[in-house]
Amino acid sequence: MYRRGGCQGGSEAADWEKINAAPVNPALKVSGMGFRITVLVLVMVAILAVSPGQAFVAKELRISLDNQGNAEIQFDYSLSFLENVAIFLRIADPGRELKSALESNLHKTVEIESVGNSQARFRVEQFATLREESGTVVMRTPGLSFTSAEQVMKSYWFAPLVNPDFSPDLTVVQFPDGSQDVFYDSTAIPPLSRVIS
Repeated sequence: MYRRGGCQGGSEAADWEKINAAPVNPALKVSGMGFRITVLVLVMVAILAVSPGQAFVAKELRISLDNQGNAEIQFDYSLSFLENVAIFLRIADPGRELKSALESNLHKTVEIESVGNSQARFRVEQFATLREESGTVVMRTPGLSFTSAEQVMKSYWFAPLVNPDFSPDLTVVQFPDGSQDVFYDSTAIPPLSRVIS
């Protein structure tokens, strides 16, 4: 039979009551949310200790233009575990950062349509300009660069741990007539023009 030492007299139940009634150091108490964050931080540290820091990777950027020069922009990407945690804890917001990068390039208001862990969709009114030249209408798109988004990423606390890639594997600019200009592994898109009528 097991016998516990340190408590004199009384039944075993009374001994447990004495143990449970003992004061607990408040610093040792962990709330439910605090416990989850502690476990999450420990998991992050363990993963970072054994894995290299690959971060935000731009997969595909697709810009689809309508006849008025408005653009639907779809940006597909992948995020590292650490970035997903940062988004969960509301430290980082890829939609807001991409919106900011687009607005700083275009000097136009960018509307966020949807943002997820692997894709963001935006709408930009009057993305391209229309001009009549020699009896035809020419659509001109502005140049774009994502180096400012890379600079924003470098300002986060986890920046030394990751290696972001802002050059989409594939960039497609589609004009209203269905014609496309395609770019591979480019962080910048030059201004483009197309006769649309």
